[in-house]
Order: sequence, then C-alpha cells, then structure tokens
Amino acid sequence: MREEARAARDAAQEAFYELDTAQREVELAVETVRAVGEGQAAQQALTEYRQISAQVNEVSAEYLAALDAYDLDAEGLDAATAARARQVLEQAHRRIDGERAELARYLGRVQPLLQQAEEQLVRVTPAVGRAKQSLLAATNALEAVQAAGLRADDLAALLAELAPELTRLNEGAARHGVAATLQRAEDVALRADAIRSSAEQRPAKAREIDQRVASLRTRIQALETRAGTVGPVLSELRRRFSSECWQDLQRVPDGTAEAVRAAQQKLAEAVRAREEQRWADATAAIGTVRSLLETADGSVAMVHDRLRQLNEVSADPQREVERSRFALRDAQRLAMAGRQAPDPRHAGPLDAAVVRLDRAVATLEASGRHPDYWRFLTELAGVRETAAQVVAMIRGSH
Repeated sequence: MREEARAARDAAQEAFYELDTAQREVELAVETVRAVGEGQAAQQALTEYRQISAQVNEVSAEYLAALDAYDLDAEGLDAATAARARQVLEQAHRRIDGERAELARYLGRVQPLLQQAEEQLVRVTPAVGRAKQSLLAATNALEAVQAAGLRADDLAALLAELAPELTRLNEGAARHGVAATLQRAEDVALRADAIRSSAEQRPAKAREIDQRVASLRTRIQALETRAGTVGPVLSELRRRFSSECWQDLQRVPDGTAEAVRAAQQKLAEAVRAREEQRWADATAAIGTVRSLLETADGSVAMVHDRLRQLNEVSADPQREVERSRFALRDAQRLAMAGRQAPDPRHAGPLDAAVVRLDRAVATLEASGRHPDYWRFLTELAGVRETAAQVVAMIRGSH
C-alpha cells in the first residue's frame, strides 16, 4: 500500500509540474493579449482566464495540502492510512489533469486573439526604434547648430518636451498598451523629425540671408552710382526738349536718394535681425529692400529710356508713325478676314485709333520749334495698344 501511495504521489507530482508548465505558457499568452487589450473579445478572454486561474490555484492548493497531510516515508505508516493517501493523491491527480486540459482548451480558444496581438506587438519594436533614431538625429542636429554659434533655444525646448514620451516608450507596450505605444512612437518620430529638419535648416538659412544681404548691399552701391547719372540726363532733357517731355521726371533724383537711404536703413535692420536670429524679420526686411531697389532702378531706367526715345523720335518721327500705321493695317486686315463688312466691335476702336494717329501727327507738325515729342510717343503707343487689343479680341472669338 505504501508503494502504491508513493506511485500515486509521484504521478501527481509529475502532473503538477506539467500543470505549472501549461499555466506559464497560458500566462505568457494572456500577457500578450493584455498588452494589446483592445476589444470586447480580449476583455472576455482575460475575464475567463481569471476564473480558470482561480480554479488552478484551488487545485494546486489541494494537491499541496495532500502532500503535507501524509508522510509516506514514516516507519509507522499503516495500510489504511496509505490507502487513504493513495486515494487523495489520485483524486488530486485527476483534478490537476482536468485543469491542465482546461488550460489547453483555453489556449486554443485564444489563439486568434494571440495571433492578432503578436502581429501588433511585432510592430512595436521597430516603431519605437524609429522614434529613438529620430530623437538621436534631432539631438545631433541641435548640437551642430549650437556648435555653429547659432542659438536654438526654441528647438531645445521642443526636444526637452519629448523626454517624458521617451520614458513612456521605454516602459513598453505591456504598461501602456500596443495601440498607445504605436501612436506615441509615431508622434515622437514626427516631432523629432520636425526639430531635426528645422535645426538642419538654420545654418543654411543664415548663409542664405548673409548672401542676400551682401547682394543687396552691392545693388545699393550700384544704384547710388547710377543715380549720379540722372542729373546730367535731366539737364540734357531740359536743354533739348520742351518741359512737357520731362516734367514728370523731376522727382526722380530726390526719390532715388530717398529710396537709397530707406534701403540702407532696412538692410541694417535685416542684419540686426539675422544676428538676433529673428529669421522672419530678417526675411521681411530683405523683401522691403528689394522692393525699394526695384522701384528706384525703374525710375532711373525711365529717365535714360526717356532721353533715348526722345532722341530717336526727334531724329525720325516718321518711323514711329509707320510703325503705328502698320499695326493698324494688320489689325484691319484681320478684322476683314472672311467678312464683307467688319464687326462694329472691331471697326469702331480701329477707326478711332486712325483718327487719333492722324491727330497726333498733325499736332506734332504744327508745334513749331519745341514739339511735345513725349505726348506724340504716348499717343502712338496708345494707337498700337488699341490695335493689339482688337487683334486679341478677334483671335479670342475664334
């Protein structure tokens, strides 16, 4: 009877070890499902496991109590006690086998959930790795900016805000859940990449502003040089042509000087903003300088162009007349193409342009020693513009 009881004890002990192994396997699966922990099915599986686990613990306690209740190695063990011990241990063995089978069935039921959870967990490690790599790249870029002598306090503050998020990523999905960890990793990576990109652009932006400042400083100097030629050109205009030809240009020298002073002042503001790393202010000031220079350059060019145009028309007024008549004839031919009579929408403006041209020629011829060549040029330019508008209207209707 003692040997039979010992055999029952050994068999129960082996079954208990197998139960413990099965429970460890199921617990690992449960922890994997719990890490994902999403959906009603997962919550039901976790609730069911708590019930099964309670039953396993109860059976384990009964088995351990049976071992403690009977000393099968005692010299005074009688046959009746050995028989009861065998019966109790065999009963514990059966209950252990039952719970082990229940664990196996439970593990089979949660396999779909386990597979789904494992697939999501597989995504966690690379996602967290990418987030950490992005943080490292942002840190290196920030250090490079600071080493270049540029301030980056704003970027350093943004990077410091990510430190708690890195701590949570290190704590893992088991604590914070797979979905939350994946979302956190993606968010950290995006924010760190933005910091890195901004940091990498700082030196390039500083170089770009420096180059633009140098270029504009050269343009200001060139404008000052060109502005010096305006006075002599205006003097020649006053000496050779009637006042109507140059009165509108009288303000160009003063306006150019004012533009140069304003451009120099704004360029100095851009330099200060760049030194203080107020990039938006520096860019805005540079844009103002460019606008001032373009306007002033246009004014200076207008004075030189006026003298050139007046020289050409005074030497040969007929050239401008023929140029304008050609534009009108070309528009008239197009207006009559395929028609017995022109469309009034086309004929009216063209007839008015012919009258305007003839009147401008007559006025010039009657003006004597000091003709208003500028008005003559303006009138003929208006004639050509009318012809071009009619041509565009005709071609647009086709």
